[in-house]
Amino acid sequence: MRSVDEQLARVIAAAVRPAPVRVAISESQGLLCAEEVVAERALPGFDQAAVDGYAVRSVDVNGAAAGPVQLPVVGEIAAGSRQPRRLQPGQAVRVATGAPLPTLADAVVPLGYTDGHHAKVTINRGVPSAGFVRRTGEDVQTGDVAVRRGASIGAAQVGLLAAVGRNKVLVHPRPRVSVISVGEELVDVDRTPGQGQVYDVNSYALAAAARDAGAEVSRVGIQSSDPRRLREVVEGRLLLSEIVVIAGGVGGVVGDEVKAALADLGDLDTTRIAMHPGSAQGFGRLGPDAVPTFLLPANPMSALVVFEVLVRPLIRAALGKKNPYRRAVSARLLSPLSSTKSRRGFLRGQLLRDADNGEYLVQPLGTSGSHLLASLAEANCLIMIDEDVTEVSVGEEVLVSFLAQRG
Repeated sequence: MRSVDEQLARVIAAAVRPAPVRVAISESQGLLCAEEVVAERALPGFDQAAVDGYAVRSVDVNGAAAGPVQLPVVGEIAAGSRQPRRLQPGQAVRVATGAPLPTLADAVVPLGYTDGHHAKVTINRGVPSAGFVRRTGEDVQTGDVAVRRGASIGAAQVGLLAAVGRNKVLVHPRPRVSVISVGEELVDVDRTPGQGQVYDVNSYALAAAARDAGAEVSRVGIQSSDPRRLREVVEGRLLLSEIVVIAGGVGGVVGDEVKAALADLGDLDTTRIAMHPGSAQGFGRLGPDAVPTFLLPANPMSALVVFEVLVRPLIRAALGKKNPYRRAVSARLLSPLSSTKSRRGFLRGQLLRDADNGEYLVQPLGTSGSHLLASLAEANCLIMIDEDVTEVSVGEEVLVSFLAQRG
């Protein structure tokens, strides 16, 4: 029996990052930037008003500290104006936020410092040079790196790319994941199960988990375990995927059929892994491109746990994430917990926070059976119990791994 850490090392070593592609910035969110985006123009590109008010020479309003100053208003500039204006000494020009400053103006007096008149404005407070002005290049200078290679592109990065005039950016794309379910007992959710039949849960749940991890997902759905047909389907998906996940393809007669069908595509190792649930699983690299391929248990709860522990980190590594693992914290146990001897436990839990001292607390959920999918839906963490521990008492600290946050 192989340890979880050994299996995880084998999986991560198989990570292949897809070649960078250039995409529209609207499609780049959540991906890693694959280039140094250098600004070809300053941001802002011109001196502009930071507030609605009056563009002035600061020396003309410095006297407002001793008493109101009056200046004639010789014009108005709206945001987006392309008409150059020149300010003479002792004059003011009314400006809107974002409007270019007229020549010679070095400050903007906010409307709140004035009486707001359009012909002759009374200014009650002075402003310093550069006051309420966004200077050319104040945010980004020409030649600056606006978005660095390896940066995760979020809303702010998309906005900055737009601000420096980039409509496309080179990114590390999402790895393509194909999800297949195998089992003669399976029917799709749009059909009524007959005697002995069950709905195909795995292809839907695992596709959602892969999408949550950041992958581009193809839910292939239910496939026959007939060796010839299954081989054709998998061989086709290997050409279109960076990762292939086959649920129900391990253990029993179906597991033997799946291994036989895929034997000439590469080596699928089905050594048991020292974890529970989900010790029966398989992993190998198939096809001419050695695509990482997983065989997961038929049990949906076990399949999702194996996916969380082993497949998700591979997807995150393929995305180029420096740390492909979920955040883990110590938490104090609220109920006693049992774990299987010589196997690392990944048990469902509800993570809480003590309002008084900020301490993490965790309540185990549905630990009596690995088939209890409903308890996983309620869980927001996995409680991780070491292989040499079989009983954990109330109040003891355990390590827990965060699951996706629910809104």
